[in-house]
Amino acid sequence: MFTGIIETQGTIKEIVKDNDNIHISITSPITHELKIDQSVSHDGVCLTVVAINNDTYTVTAIKETLEKTNLKGWTVGGIVNLERAMKLGDRLDGHIVQGHVDQTGVCKSVENANGSWYFTFEYDKAANNITIEKGSITVNGVSLTVVNSKENEFSVAIIPYTFEHTNFNAIKPGTIINLEFDVVGKYVARLHALRN
Repeated sequence: MFTGIIETQGTIKEIVKDNDNIHISITSPITHELKIDQSVSHDGVCLTVVAINNDTYTVTAIKETLEKTNLKGWTVGGIVNLERAMKLGDRLDGHIVQGHVDQTGVCKSVENANGSWYFTFEYDKAANNITIEKGSITVNGVSLTVVNSKENEFSVAIIPYTFEHTNFNAIKPGTIINLEFDVVGKYVARLHALRN
């Protein structure tokens, strides 16, 4: 479990294909605090640390993960949002984030709002995911509040701190992003679908 509050960022150092899987090596300021078999959120994707070498650690993404996320588009030198699993007893500053990406979306627009930014994203409605006004959404692992909810589109407002300390500063129209919809909303949507 995660909170969606990004701790730091990492830089992709190496990507190695292994059958249908890829091994991703990342350099980060928190590597020295990690241990093998630990879960870390990478742009919202929960991946397990499988190796550590000095300031670089390695995680493995399997075919299922590659099909549902934007990891297949990652390149060496890319910047990744990182968050370690939350500790029992800590404050929950964001919302409950599982690290299980539901689907990808695409950035439609970025609007500078004189000190903040509005990002609008579109997603495939066939997956039956929903957002609600003032509800929670996770974009690339960042816990955010929906400010404009439509059938297969939503917007979020980004404050300067988030813009500067996450990879939101690299998102532009056309960028593919990872989405994890609010877990409570997913249960409500599922119950509603079962009743109809």
